[in-house]
Amino acid sequence: MELRVVFSPAVRGAPGGFSEEVVGMTCPMSAYLELQLEKWFTLFKLWETPSRTEFMDRFAGTVRAVVGNTKLGAESELIDSLLRLEIVASYSVGVDKIDLEKCREKGIRVTNTPNVLTDDVADAAIGLMLAALRRICAADVFVRSGLWRNGDFELDTKRR
Repeated sequence: MELRVVFSPAVRGAPGGFSEEVVGMTCPMSAYLELQLEKWFTLFKLWETPSRTEFMDRFAGTVRAVVGNTKLGAESELIDSLLRLEIVASYSVGVDKIDLEKCREKGIRVTNTPNVLTDDVADAAIGLMLAALRRICAADVFVRSGLWRNGDFELDTKRR
């Protein structure tokens, strides 16, 4: 997966010595995502800054994108503090940790990853139904605990 964001030309050349696109990441996520972001952008990691306030003060004029997830997104205070913010990306399906109204008000784009887990959730649901119907967890406990030495595990779910 190649990652590329094109920022508005009107805000290129941020002050403070940063001449390229600057991204703020709110919390640790996948190592691959961090690697890709570092490959294409100057990446600032919020969790490596002593305080959220210091992060907002230090990078107010440079951060143009924020990447968050369902744990930490972009609340109103962060959005207001980042003067050049153009996009907030949620590395998750949910956007409940993003102040959508504030983003709308400031014309900041918001993205997420809809349907990324839909098939996996459906697969897990079917798997859990089969496990419950066929008593797979109980059979696993039966084998791991050594109860198989004392007799057979009842395979059917019908009571006689």
